[in-house]
Amino acid sequence: MTSRPTEIVKLPEGGEVLLVRAAKVEVVAGPDRGQQAALRAGGLVIGSAAECDLVLTDRSVSSRHCEILATAEGYVLRDLGSTNGTQVGDLKVERAALLGRVELSIGRTRLRFLPSESQESFPLSPRESFGAMLGKSPAMRRCFALLERAAQSDSSVLLEGESGTGKEIAAESIHRASKRAEAPLVVVDCGAIAPNLIESELFGHERGAFTGALAARVGAFEQADGGTLFLDELGELPLEMQPKLLRFLEKREVRRVGGTGARAVDVRIVAATHRRLDDLVAEGRFRQDLFFRLAVIRAELPPLRRRSEDVPLLALALARRLRKELDPTTWLSEQTLAVLQSHDWPGNVRELRNVLERLAVVPELGPQSLLGSGGLAVAAGKGASELDALLHLPYHEAKERLLEGFERRYLESMLEREGGVIARAAERAGIPRQSFSRLLHKHGRQGSE
Repeated sequence: MTSRPTEIVKLPEGGEVLLVRAAKVEVVAGPDRGQQAALRAGGLVIGSAAECDLVLTDRSVSSRHCEILATAEGYVLRDLGSTNGTQVGDLKVERAALLGRVELSIGRTRLRFLPSESQESFPLSPRESFGAMLGKSPAMRRCFALLERAAQSDSSVLLEGESGTGKEIAAESIHRASKRAEAPLVVVDCGAIAPNLIESELFGHERGAFTGALAARVGAFEQADGGTLFLDELGELPLEMQPKLLRFLEKREVRRVGGTGARAVDVRIVAATHRRLDDLVAEGRFRQDLFFRLAVIRAELPPLRRRSEDVPLLALALARRLRKELDPTTWLSEQTLAVLQSHDWPGNVRELRNVLERLAVVPELGPQSLLGSGGLAVAAGKGASELDALLHLPYHEAKERLLEGFERRYLESMLEREGGVIARAAERAGIPRQSFSRLLHKHGRQGSE
């Protein structure tokens, strides 16, 4: 057995598999003591946000605080721009190799990293693309292998991954590679529809079913008959709508709002979410029976920071689409590609596309100019960089991160101006001292009384 966390092995009968050594992280001190999470092939994100793999209630832990990756070189810990930093032992780190059992500190929480000797194996696709998706990294080839199998079946598929990782493109690629390719692909964004309208959007309605229903309307299920229905941001589906979706999956028929008769519909369901549905189930916000019916095939799309070797490939492909008349190497130099590859891409492929669109308009921008123009902005200041990255996230997620960053910087500024004295800082801020102290505690900051 290999001592490395990951290794690609060629099989005697042909093909390759990715071997991944198991590991886990457990909370040994802090409000969540006793919690633990396994390190998956895609990595492990730790933070206070619901979509993290290990969710902590410690208020001094950032929404996406840090992550642990299993790479061919070893286990790697990366801080994800947290407020209070990440420590290995007594050393504050941004990136560090984890050599065996080790203790980590984030906020007021202490964690223990525990590598194992057991292994999991994952088949790898021999191809570097699936439909419109591109990638030569083991993470993407593993994903392609699963999506290729999904396309050949008629089972429901659940796509998971951060915002901007290409879940809609993956759904479209599954549809185009399936036996339903000639039939419709209908997309419904569950997070963009008002709760009182989503039933009509999915199932349709009859004339007069409710105020304003002046004509009958065909719902998404009927529109997708014979094809695929893609339910994006499934985690936002209201709890009261979930039994109706489950009923469709069991009976394969729909009843329009205000209607009396059921209509048989032949639809394949592909769903996607940036949330951890397992956690929503545990919290009672998503039905477990519906989760099991939808997650027959479950695929996670890796974030771009975990497949940096794919960045040049993606950048050149996007560049060809943006400026079809030019060879992309004429305006994307090796130096520029290296700069792109070194970035963390919090907005993932969506952010990369945005940066390349700006380069396409002003191709003479070199890498240093690019660093000051937005998404990669270091020269323009950290605030500009973070704001640009947030523009690639869904509204509610972007708002949450922006407010968290504003609170932290505002408090630090008030404290600094008043010499660290909480009472004077609270007075300057115009809020009660107790409220100011509570906010400081939330962000892991301290002042003097």
